[in-house]
Amino acid sequence: MFVVIEDGSRQYTIQEGDTLTIDYRATAKAGDPITFESVLLANGGGTSSIGTPTIEGASVEAEVVQAEVKGEKLEIQKFRRRKNSRRHTGHRQKYTTVQIKTITVPGLEIVESEAAEETETATAEG
Repeated sequence: MFVVIEDGSRQYTIQEGDTLTIDYRATAKAGDPITFESVLLANGGGTSSIGTPTIEGASVEAEVVQAEVKGEKLEIQKFRRRKNSRRHTGHRQKYTTVQIKTITVPGLEIVESEAAEETETATAEG
């Protein structure tokens, strides 16, 4: 089962147990729960549910793993020729890392894949 959520004008495809890096939340602390209410699409294996624009009553529960993570360094350099004008600045964006705990979509049937069932029966027999 996977869902597509929207957070901070970005869309993420996630499953239960995934680790996700989202925009920085100043009030978040490690271990705090976060709820994403904007679920755009959900797929249960055999059936899908598409929101218009979101699915009513659907939510994703996540837990903050790291409250502040720094991204890559972005370096900005400005240079004007023959004027002895040089400027060098940089920026590092902050992010928050969360882990997806539960996905709740009302009315969606979750169908497990047949390949997963076949491997389970093969290991049980052998």
